[in-house]
Amino acid sequence: MESKGIIVPDGVHEVLLHACCAPCSSAIVEWMIQHDIRPTIFYYNPNIFPREEYDIRKNESKRHAESLVLQWIDGDYDHEQWRQDVCGLEDEPERGRRCEQCFVLRLTEAARQAKKLGLQYFATTLASSRWKSIEQIERAGHLAEQAVEGTTFWAQNWRKGGLYERRNQLLKEYAFYNQQYCGCEFSQRKVLIDNNNQ
Repeated sequence: MESKGIIVPDGVHEVLLHACCAPCSSAIVEWMIQHDIRPTIFYYNPNIFPREEYDIRKNESKRHAESLVLQWIDGDYDHEQWRQDVCGLEDEPERGRRCEQCFVLRLTEAARQAKKLGLQYFATTLASSRWKSIEQIERAGHLAEQAVEGTTFWAQNWRKGGLYERRNQLLKEYAFYNQQYCGCEFSQRKVLIDNNNQ
């Protein structure tokens, strides 16, 4: 099935949706519900730093899911392990190898969670952000499905079909906290440098 540039795999009625934050999730979740697809929200983002920022984003994601009576699952926050997993990539630019490694880590965990729940398909709201590389996300998703037998990555550019514009409307309607950087200390550092150079 195709709807305004969004291609739905045949027979999908449930999906595990890896959520990076509530603003990026909102329009995707709304679209899925409108098209008879029930998402289970999986919040797994050990990249986010500092812990206070992580908790704010997590609580907003949970609030959003609860308002729609959707199952919401809290993934573990182990930032130190994440730092070890991206060790040596700290100075990579945004959209570089560190970001792709981060996507692989998070989407592989999403695939594991999908399998645990008996769901074949998993998707990610990372593919709604204009700051992210769709190609990197798709590669990471396919590596994740290869790593976890019996899962399938729903590779979709969630900026299409007016969803990016709808995201901005829902951001205001829900009064979501809207973060100013991707999540990790390295992306935060880049934002600070860019702001200081303006």
